[in-house]
Amino acid sequence: MKRLSLVRTYPEVAATVVVGLAVAVLLGTGFPTAAAWTASGYALVIAARTAVGMVRDIRQGHWGLDVLAVLAILATVAVGEYVAALIIVLMLSGGQALEDYAGRRARSELDALLERTPQTAHRLDAGSGTPTDIPADDVAAGDVLLVKPAELVPVDGVLLSAEASFDESSLTGESLPVTRTAGENVLSGSVNGSQAVRIRATATTANSQYQRIVALVREASESRAPVVRLADRFAVPFTAVSLVIAGAAWLLSGDPVRFAEVLVLATPCPLLIAAPVAFLGGMSRSARNGIIVKGGATLQQLARARSVAFDKTGTLTYGRPRLVAVNPEPPFSADEVLQLAASAEQYSSHVLAAAVQAAAVERGLTLSPADSASEVATNGVLAQVNGRTVLVGKQRFVAAAVSGTVTAPAAGQLMVYVGVDGRFAGILALSDTPRENARATLDRLAGLGLARPVMLTGDGRASAESTAAVLGIGTVHAELLPEDKVRLVAAMPQRPVIMVGDGVNDAPVLAAADVGIAMGARGSTAAGESADAVIVADDISKVADAVDIGRRTMRVALGSIWLGISLSVALMLTAAFGFIPAVAGALTQELVDLAAILNALRALGGGRSAAPAAAVPPESRKVPEPSA
Repeated sequence: MKRLSLVRTYPEVAATVVVGLAVAVLLGTGFPTAAAWTASGYALVIAARTAVGMVRDIRQGHWGLDVLAVLAILATVAVGEYVAALIIVLMLSGGQALEDYAGRRARSELDALLERTPQTAHRLDAGSGTPTDIPADDVAAGDVLLVKPAELVPVDGVLLSAEASFDESSLTGESLPVTRTAGENVLSGSVNGSQAVRIRATATTANSQYQRIVALVREASESRAPVVRLADRFAVPFTAVSLVIAGAAWLLSGDPVRFAEVLVLATPCPLLIAAPVAFLGGMSRSARNGIIVKGGATLQQLARARSVAFDKTGTLTYGRPRLVAVNPEPPFSADEVLQLAASAEQYSSHVLAAAVQAAAVERGLTLSPADSASEVATNGVLAQVNGRTVLVGKQRFVAAAVSGTVTAPAAGQLMVYVGVDGRFAGILALSDTPRENARATLDRLAGLGLARPVMLTGDGRASAESTAAVLGIGTVHAELLPEDKVRLVAAMPQRPVIMVGDGVNDAPVLAAADVGIAMGARGSTAAGESADAVIVADDISKVADAVDIGRRTMRVALGSIWLGISLSVALMLTAAFGFIPAVAGALTQELVDLAAILNALRALGGGRSAAPAAAVPPESRKVPEPSA
């Protein structure tokens, strides 16, 4: 069955082998004329079929390399080297099979993700706790699931067991197991450790982390690298050089056989096969390092990138603001201001509200319920807490309703203002910490030849400039709308430009940049869909890894092409002096193909990034300007 499948997949290879066996039988039984006619006729049919496609491409403005193969077949048939013609046909028809084999090898990491999609889940009955096997697609949010030892987690969920260890290497590239405790998030696609655990599903399979990554991988694996353009860059000059050498050999020797012998060694398989294999290898290596690259075009742009821009919150910083100071106004105490503010913030959906509440709980303060509460969009919260009127929010929101001077914020911090019973009560200062490895990543990008980075953020100028100063970023554009980011990226002079972001508001600029990189597939779906590459792990150092992999892949692709060209030209010059017969030349050319392809597979090399990833929080949240 497997052999029949191969025949159906590669009919020309099968037909060429059959014709070759028939020619061998005819020669062995004393019918050389019949053998010559059989081989020549079949070779001419293949040449005609190839020529039709070649002419169609030329009419569309694409000058490819098939002209050399067609001329080589015609020349060998014309001078009676029909065995060489048959070998050339086998080389052309087998080229696709060879490319597919090398491609499967290069796509190994991408295919591994696709093949490991969770299929089954063990749902626990609400009453008896008995597990029932169901298709993973049938899991609903809220279901309690049993995950057995060494099984894949089928959907995103929250761990119910006290503690468990998970292998998240296929998701984040981190080779060491990660320990989770009760209440922490567990990602679909991670592998459970040595003990069975219970989780509560928080998403369906379609909305889970692993399925989002699989969708990105499938898009990447179906995207063809622009290797036709890369090969065509060499097509016309290589064809011209080959014809000049072949014509000179014929002219100087007076023997048309020399023309055929040279063209046999000019067949273009190394150019057509090596580059696609290199790009597939680069995509596979990226996946192994937790970077999903959506096609060879992105790798080429990463290799050529000259400048980079970053969003701030959730990209250069962790995106998790923390309370750093409470500045009360007499007669209010720090704990009183924080307790009243946190109580009011229970009724706000703003991300800073969660940070204020968390800080109050950490200090052991008890939050009081509000008698009434209302949120004023983009400004703050008004609540009645313990019989007191509490205002929490932006400076102008609080200043408009209280007496006393509302002091200005300190540079580099996010400020939440508090008013109590018509009086200014104080300020809560919060800070969003830069990632530990952000500065090292920026320095590494500079070492790769990129211009010093630019910060594009919607956050306040004071906070943005403070973070930029810590990271050594000289150019800062703050308080931007999404359309402002698009305009600024379009105006950057050193191109191609990489833009790195993570939130929904970054989706337009990620799509507009030459290369858009989204931080964290677990973040904004819109950002991931708009980006050209997605960093699965919440690790900014992967940006530098992506550039490094793109440049190595491009070097390998071009190196493989030049290797094939150099070997072919050297062999053509040797054949021009009559030292390589046509049949031997056709067989030798197969070795040139093999050398170019093996060289292209070096793009798979390098393993996981050697750079240590800094410790990062398990989740990153986007922080807009303070309004609550």
